Amino acid sequence: MSADSVAAPKITFTPGADNRVRRRLLWSNLVRQACRIAVYSAIVVLLVLLSVVFWLSIGWLDAQFLQSGTSRLAERAGIKAGLWGSFWLILLTAVISLPIGVGAAVYLEEYASDNRLTRTIKTNLANLAGVPSIVYGMLGLAAFVKMFGLFGGLRSGLQLNLGLLVVPLPFGKTVISGALTMSLLILPIVIIAAQESLRAVPRSIRIASLALGATRWQTVWRQVLPAALPGIATGAILAISRAIGETAPLLMAGAVSMARIYPGGIESPMDLLDPSKVGAAPFSAYTTMPTAIYEYIKIPEEEFAHVAAAGIVVLMIVLTVFNAAAVVIRMRAAKKVKW
Repeated sequence: MSADSVAAPKITFTPGADNRVRRRLLWSNLVRQACRIAVYSAIVVLLVLLSVVFWLSIGWLDAQFLQSGTSRLAERAGIKAGLWGSFWLILLTAVISLPIGVGAAVYLEEYASDNRLTRTIKTNLANLAGVPSIVYGMLGLAAFVKMFGLFGGLRSGLQLNLGLLVVPLPFGKTVISGALTMSLLILPIVIIAAQESLRAVPRSIRIASLALGATRWQTVWRQVLPAALPGIATGAILAISRAIGETAPLLMAGAVSMARIYPGGIESPMDLLDPSKVGAAPFSAYTTMPTAIYEYIKIPEEEFAHVAAAGIVVLMIVLTVFNAAAVVIRMRAAKKVKW
């Protein structure tokens, strides 16, 4: 049978076809306009909020504000103690969470077999990333601040003297307790971001490296991880940015809200040269920028609304710097990756 003899399919149009097409186009346009209005409305609300905050901070955000600690007097109130507390908290959080998170992602993607246990772990990681932060705060209170009561109360616990370091057991309301709590909070995010970055690396790179005689670890260390570095770094910095702005879990884990406290007694960069102060910082009481802002907002005096606004501006600047660093690191690392 020749191709010419095959009858072409008949195309039929129903009387209401044009009306259905017009209705679909109408609904499509309506949904598009609704989404556009929602986006512009969110931007307008955000701009209004930012404008109000910046307006309230005028005249209060100055060098004295950055160099003063928390205080019940508005003219003496500042954010310096919160800056140093947030510095130590985020530093220890990054030191604890990043190696564990990236290592877990490498194992799950490069070494673990695809079995029921692995799939269960990955599913639970995705679920843990959406758990409210206050839940991690309660876990940190029980596990790190009180250590489930295994070493007695906060005042009757043990102390391990390690030379320059004096480690209290339980940790109590110290920086290390807050850092461990924040590490639990951001670990699922770090692991998931690292997993997605490792999956994005083409399998051909692994096969080529193994074919040339490299071991699996050499392949992961010298080929896969450098190629996945932009995504890993971006996810890690964004996770740390979330930890900087958290308040509820830190209040549960023992962050002091209104106190002129500097971890380890470090009040200037020069104090970082003192090993004894640096060693004592993780086991000292602390406050952070979000907790200080929270306490300033609760004070009924009108002047503290301006103080809180100035603190919010400082916190937003720090978060913007972290997010900008994530973008820069991703762009520079992406330029070095050649498939």
